[in-house]
Amino acid sequence: MSLPAVVAQGAKRSISDAMKSLFRSKPVTILLGFLIWSWMAMIGRTVRWTVEGATEARASWVSSPGIIIAIWHSRIMLIPSGWTRLIRFWPGRTADVSMLISMSGDGEPVARAMRHFGVGTIRGSAGNKKKVRKDKGGARAIIDAVKLLKSGGALCITPDGPRGPREQAGLGAILIAQRAGAPILPYAVTTRPAKRLNSWDGFFIPFPFTKGAIVFGELLQAPRDADPEMLRAELQRRLDTATRRSESLAGYETSHTEVEPTRE
Repeated sequence: MSLPAVVAQGAKRSISDAMKSLFRSKPVTILLGFLIWSWMAMIGRTVRWTVEGATEARASWVSSPGIIIAIWHSRIMLIPSGWTRLIRFWPGRTADVSMLISMSGDGEPVARAMRHFGVGTIRGSAGNKKKVRKDKGGARAIIDAVKLLKSGGALCITPDGPRGPREQAGLGAILIAQRAGAPILPYAVTTRPAKRLNSWDGFFIPFPFTKGAIVFGELLQAPRDADPEMLRAELQRRLDTATRRSESLAGYETSHTEVEPTRE
């Protein structure tokens, strides 16, 4: 590699590192958290929502000592919509409600946004086989999540997070559910029109004053003696079903996962 090319590459890396430091600084993180919360809140209030499965989900919420709510990572911007419009008004749960969020700098603004909604956070990744030597807070996150659920709390988790593969459920949610003796409630939210980014998860950016659907899927029990892989496959099926149904109710004719990542 020529000297000019080496210098250019070094300069590009330095600029990239500087930008990362800037966006992960505390003042910028606070600002981003506020902006994300504002957008989430506006989406929840202005979208014309169709809701399906709420009666059954509410019964599960009331009867389960602790409960996990599972939604795909790409729908992070839509997660609070069901919370602010429905779930927070359901009776029977006095313990905390939290969301499992990775310890990465990218996760901090989202964590701050969720706190604006009165939702706590548990920081850490449930597991990453490719980075077993790098501490992502997974063990601590599992301990805290199980403690929360056993105390009667609720936990929101993205089964394909924090790095995918896209809309492929991992074993993290199952492990936590089995240890805590808590069921998993599939949760899907879609709006149309919307835009999906060309990211690993096809990150979903909703627009205000559009059409949307909130779908609660079939509750999945997770007995400690059940085969984790069978439970994972069943969670995959039920979450896929709820997601496809929410897309259909929102007005999409084809699955989001079968088309190009950038759309209307």
